Amino acid sequence: MKSTLKKLLPFAVVGVISGATTVGGLHYFGHNSNNGDQSYFTTAAPNTSFAGMNTGAVGDDFVKAAKTTVPAVVTIKNYQSRTASRASEQDLFDFFFGDPFGGRGQQRQKQQQAPENMPSGMGSGVIISPDGYIISNNHVVAGANKLEVVLSNKKSYIATLVGTDPNTDISLLKIEEKGLPYLNFANSDNIDVGQWVLAVGNPLGLNSTVTAGIVSAKGRGIGILGSQGKATNPIESFIQTDAAINPGNSGGALVNTNGELIGINSAIQSTTGYYQGYGFAVPANLARKIVEDIKKFGIVQRGFLGVQSLDLSNDQLVTSYNKQFKTTLKVGSGIYITGFGENSGAEDAGLKKGDIITKVDNYDITDFADLSMSIGSKRPGDKVQVTYVRNGKEGTTSVTLRDQKGGTSTRTKADLSVTEKIGAEFDPLTERFKTEYGLNSGVVAKNVSEGSEMAKIGIVDNYIIIEVNGKPVNSQKDVEKTLEKYQGNVQVKFVDDYGRIYTKGFKMP
Repeated sequence: MKSTLKKLLPFAVVGVISGATTVGGLHYFGHNSNNGDQSYFTTAAPNTSFAGMNTGAVGDDFVKAAKTTVPAVVTIKNYQSRTASRASEQDLFDFFFGDPFGGRGQQRQKQQQAPENMPSGMGSGVIISPDGYIISNNHVVAGANKLEVVLSNKKSYIATLVGTDPNTDISLLKIEEKGLPYLNFANSDNIDVGQWVLAVGNPLGLNSTVTAGIVSAKGRGIGILGSQGKATNPIESFIQTDAAINPGNSGGALVNTNGELIGINSAIQSTTGYYQGYGFAVPANLARKIVEDIKKFGIVQRGFLGVQSLDLSNDQLVTSYNKQFKTTLKVGSGIYITGFGENSGAEDAGLKKGDIITKVDNYDITDFADLSMSIGSKRPGDKVQVTYVRNGKEGTTSVTLRDQKGGTSTRTKADLSVTEKIGAEFDPLTERFKTEYGLNSGVVAKNVSEGSEMAKIGIVDNYIIIEVNGKPVNSQKDVEKTLEKYQGNVQVKFVDDYGRIYTKGFKMP
């Protein structure tokens, strides 16, 4: 035992000396502020703060931003007549901003028609001018025959729907009032990942709710507009945030700490339908361009490059393309041109199949979301500088953007064709079909646009239009001839999927 203690004694002495040295050192440095801290953990300088801490300064910013934002965010109530046969069409509606009836959605769908005094859905909106213009989502207002806007002070108004754009999920409404609180648009190109943001809206029926988080990512494409909505040429370049966004937040504001609008909250990515940390907002720059178009022209002015493309950042698409066309493309960054559309501005500018687009103006193109954002925010006639790689060498060319018909000038509602005005195209019925179903006339509706006049009266793809204004129609030309230069109320007789015949109408836009 004694021999063991003797062996351990030197180590004990060393431990005591080390401990004393440490205590002495801490005591010394703690009383000599002029000496620099030599430890691994440095003392924070007066002008620094700990990341993620609710410091007083950040708290003050949140309070100021909330006070600015809350009065300008409104509740939007969507009233519509829905029959049980069309209840399934509302799946998208409930997906975006939930069931306002507290989980009784299934019971509601079993009813033949929703009560007239109960909204079919609720979302949010943002006042963007003192005279009552309000921006929201397209899916918030879809299918409505009446839209009610409720301010944060509980004042209520019936809103006019000025216009919508399913391709960006943006809508513009107007209420008749003056001197309203409103938000200014910020330049969403200047936001940074990690930046503090606030989401303001009316989730789950809880009015004027403010949540805080950061910008988690930019330029995010999640495929929701093309798969869940009725977008024919969707533009997805969402701002991703971890600020809590729940059903009901759709159409609400995403703001910076100055209370400036940087995005319109649109969707969540979740396995439950509720917040799991991933919310998505339409960037303010894109949203502003859309509402400016709607207000000025009555329709959205959309420019196109005119290319068929492959997103090289998507490994599954690249693998599938290589397998189908026996190519050896590598996964990477940029957009690979696989072909051109008719009247292509890109082809006329000298771009070729096999070129890889890497930049539009000063905007780096890493994936399809980048390309859709950089081009989708432009108008026909705008020129863009496209940087591309061809056979390993970089080149640049100027492309004049065109609309889908090849035009390079802006158009108004007066310039639209009949089918564009009413929001549908038509295919003729075969004589065999007419015979089998006992019809003397009819055309099949196709490409019915979300929020269009045809959609508002309940017509969807594959419904059969028998008569327009009392006249039998057998082709798209018949419809156009009947309504060309026509003004006033339009009467449409049509057949649904179950063979039921309806006669409904709308005012020719």
